[in-house]
Amino acid sequence: MNSNSRVDRQEPFPLAIMILMANPVFDAVRSVMAIREYQDKPVPSDVVTRIVDAGRLTASASNSQAWHFVVVREPETLRALGSLVRTGPYIAKSVLAIVVAYEKTSHTGISDCSRAIQSMLLTAWAEGIGSNWAGFGGLEGVRTKVALPDRYEVLAVLPFGYPARPVKGRKKRKPLAEVASAERFGTPLPGGGST
Repeated sequence: MNSNSRVDRQEPFPLAIMILMANPVFDAVRSVMAIREYQDKPVPSDVVTRIVDAGRLTASASNSQAWHFVVVREPETLRALGSLVRTGPYIAKSVLAIVVAYEKTSHTGISDCSRAIQSMLLTAWAEGIGSNWAGFGGLEGVRTKVALPDRYEVLAVLPFGYPARPVKGRKKRKPLAEVASAERFGTPLPGGGST
């Protein structure tokens, strides 16, 4: 092949996007916010499928995938979930929720589901959809409501929807040097001045 030959290859992202957003995953992590108020606007089915698929595609210890995700869209069920999750009454006003459960016999179920939850939250955020983690175990009423078999424990319920008002995506975080070290506690990370 000579230097004038055209090479047909597809770039993963157009150059303009890569320049604007050098790392879209980091940008989502940097900007994602907990959203508890939603517009009454449906989330398209293909987007819902992509969000759930992000959970499914998440790494799982020993590839056990000992999880199950129940997508809830029925307003009556969403209202019931809002009353069943002490820390998530706002679930009642979401347009959909995902119940995240793991097999009780799994030693890594909580860890694997936590990773899947983060994948789903970030995928939704990249689509302009807000969410928040509601509950943390002890959700037997939720398990019963969505008819999950007894072998599952519900870890959390994730309500989703388009944010009710504009979101800035700015976080108040400790400086990196305060929460991370290089090699030994207290040794600054090279270039660790990020806030």
